[in-house]
Amino acid sequence: MDPLHQLAQDTLDKNKQAIVFTASRASAEKTAEELSKLTTVQLLDLSQKVLKSISSPTKQCRRLSNCIKKGMAFHHSGLTSQQKDLIEEEFKKGTIKIICATPTLAAGLSLPAFRVILKSLKRYSGRRGMDWIPVLEYYQMAGRAGRPEYESFGEAIAIAKTEAEKEQIHERYILGEPEEIYSKLAAEPALRMYLLSLISAGIIKDYESMKNFFSQTFWAHQFKDTFKLEAIMEKITALLEEWGFITLSEKTTTPSDFTPANKINQPPQGSIRSTLIGKRVSELYLDPLTARHLLDCLKNFTIEKKPFSILQMISNSLEMYPKLRVKVKEQDKIQESLVENYDLLLQEEPSAFDYEYDDFINSIKTTLFFEAWINEKEEDFLLEEFDVRPGEIRVKMEIANWLLYASHELAKLTNLDRLLIREISKLRIRIKNGVKEDLLPLLKLKGIGRIRSRKLVNNNLKDLGDLKKVDITSLSQILGPTIAVDIKKQLGEEIKEIPKGKRKGQLSLNKY
Repeated sequence: MDPLHQLAQDTLDKNKQAIVFTASRASAEKTAEELSKLTTVQLLDLSQKVLKSISSPTKQCRRLSNCIKKGMAFHHSGLTSQQKDLIEEEFKKGTIKIICATPTLAAGLSLPAFRVILKSLKRYSGRRGMDWIPVLEYYQMAGRAGRPEYESFGEAIAIAKTEAEKEQIHERYILGEPEEIYSKLAAEPALRMYLLSLISAGIIKDYESMKNFFSQTFWAHQFKDTFKLEAIMEKITALLEEWGFITLSEKTTTPSDFTPANKINQPPQGSIRSTLIGKRVSELYLDPLTARHLLDCLKNFTIEKKPFSILQMISNSLEMYPKLRVKVKEQDKIQESLVENYDLLLQEEPSAFDYEYDDFINSIKTTLFFEAWINEKEEDFLLEEFDVRPGEIRVKMEIANWLLYASHELAKLTNLDRLLIREISKLRIRIKNGVKEDLLPLLKLKGIGRIRSRKLVNNNLKDLGDLKKVDITSLSQILGPTIAVDIKKQLGEEIKEIPKGKRKGQLSLNKY
């Protein structure tokens, strides 16, 4: 038995609980399946509850259900929020004994884990291959063991493959110093958003108030070079003005040929105000760069364009990060899709030699994923075709819905074509429900999603008018009595509950 299995078995023998941290989602799932062989428990009701957590259980759901049946579980960003909540709650109750998770579980949760097992302290980091995780991340994961409200003490155990690796782990994590913490304002997207927000709120009214505000931030404390700091803020301010989100007005002064030496190269002293559209961008919590991208694309929309056009527009935004990465074996397929849909693009394709080209190609794959979703592809198909799990689907759809709403608001504010605004509105509903356009009339009803609405259309019930005409018994045969009665009530009809077992055309033996 390998060290991980020994530690897991020892945890079970002590009647304790453990969290096993792994480097990837695939590893978390595989490890949970392996550890589930250590137990003989049968949590049948709980496993069924997991299967029913989404309308159409996927391959991943079935794997999770099988693990939970044995008192084990995996936990990562690919699960739905409902599934994650269920696992966390059952772990707190003691029903689930071991959770195999990615480091996302280490943030913000207090769970009754006596033991934390770190299966690997390395993670894939792109070009550098496998690299050591930060010391702070190690502390965060190790800190999940022995929480004071559950245990008097806990154990954090890192598994080393060799003696040399053991020494490295001890030197790096047990004796090592945590990394420095850096201000997030140093990232340009964050600075763009905060600066526009402060201007829109009237907190920053001119260059002087801008300098005073940022000089008191942790960023300024770390940066120390105030001249360079001011130069960065001036650059961002100039961009916001160029994009039309703020206006700069210089103070009028008496003309003079003489400029004091201490005034040379200083920023203008006039007022700074947000424009109407700049204020709305701030309210939408959009990166101004994304807002500019959306506005530029929306202006290129014509009646000939299709959903692909708008979906690619939102897919190629910073907010959609991480986009679906194009694998080497997919390159030809994605390029073919790009050629096929080239005339539908609302932005120019960058040069293959530009740094943003990879991001652009990834946006095409992300667009194809959204297209598959709104064309009612099953979640198992999305998992196999795009490697996107149910939880990730929900996250992507939420981001897409937000970006479409932002696009809708910007289109209205700039008086763009009403057809465009209508198309965005329809696309929002399709994204939210994962449906083709022909189901839109039925989605006005509460409790009717992609599966039930498709059943109705397949039975020639295509809109609310058709539903008003159909008799309650026929409708019950399609959707069940409870849903049928609810639909009729929403349509303004008072219907008594259908007796169970009653079908249209049937006669009782007594009446016969």
